[in-house]
Amino acid sequence: MSRSIQERRADFRRLHERGCFVIPNPWDVGSARMLASLGFKALATTSSGFAWSQGHADSTMSREVVLAHLRVISQATDLPVNADFEAGYAVTPEGVAESVRMAIETGVAGLSIEDATYDEANPLRPIDEAVARMRAARAAIDESRSGVLLVGRAENFIVGRPDLDDAIVRLKAYSAAGADCLYAPGIRTREQVSAVVKAVAPKPVNLLIGFPSDLTVKDVEALGVRRISVGGALARAAWGGFVRAAKLIADEGKFDEFAKAMSGNELNKLMS
Repeated sequence: MSRSIQERRADFRRLHERGCFVIPNPWDVGSARMLASLGFKALATTSSGFAWSQGHADSTMSREVVLAHLRVISQATDLPVNADFEAGYAVTPEGVAESVRMAIETGVAGLSIEDATYDEANPLRPIDEAVARMRAARAAIDESRSGVLLVGRAENFIVGRPDLDDAIVRLKAYSAAGADCLYAPGIRTREQVSAVVKAVAPKPVNLLIGFPSDLTVKDVEALGVRRISVGGALARAAWGGFVRAAKLIADEGKFDEFAKAMSGNELNKLMS
C-alpha cells in the first residue's frame, strides 16, 4: 500500500468537510479494486452484499467473520474504507466499545453504528439505550487516537418505522453523543433529505441511494448532503446481471446476455 492507514483516515475526514462525494459499496476484493479504478475517493463495505456473496442473508454474519472481511477490504486498495458495522455486534455499550476497538484494528477509516434491534416486534432501540451505545463507540475511538470517523444511523425507514420526526430526534441525539456523520437510510424525498441536513447541521449527512431515484449527485449536493452511499445496490445489480444471463441459458438455451459482459483481458489487466 502506498498510503498509510493514518493518511487514509485523515483523507477520509477531509472528504467530509466540503462538497459531496459518492462512497460506493464493494463486497469483495475484486469489486473494491474495480471501484478504485473508476476514480472514487473512498469505499464503504456493505453488510448485505458481503453476506450474499457468502450465501447468507443480511445481518446473519458473525463479528469474527465481518472483522476479517473489513481487514481484507481495507487492504484491497489505497482508498479509505467506511465499515458497515451494523449494530456493533453487541448488545451492551461495553460490548459495542469492544467491537469498535476490534474494527479499528482492521484499518478502517470510519464505521457506522445502527440503532436497530433485528427484533420485528421492537425494531428500534430506545433512544437512551442507543445513545449510550453511541457514546461507548465514541469513547473507544477517542481512546484509540485513531481518528476513525463515527457514523450514527437512525434505522426508522429501514425497519418499517418511517417516522421522520423520530429519526431526526435520534440523529440529533447521536450527534450530541459524538457521531461525526449522521445517516437515516431510507429517506428518499427532497423534503426529507433537506429536513435531516438542516436538523444536524453543521455535521455532514450520508444519503443512501439504493432505490429507484431521480436524484443526481448534483441534486444531492445542492440539498447539502456531504456523501452518498449505495448500500447493497451494486451487489444487487451484479446479481441481477448474473441471474438474467443464467436464466436465459436455462430457459431458452441462449447466451445473448454475455454480450454485455466485460472481457477477460480487461479484468485480468485490472486485477494483475
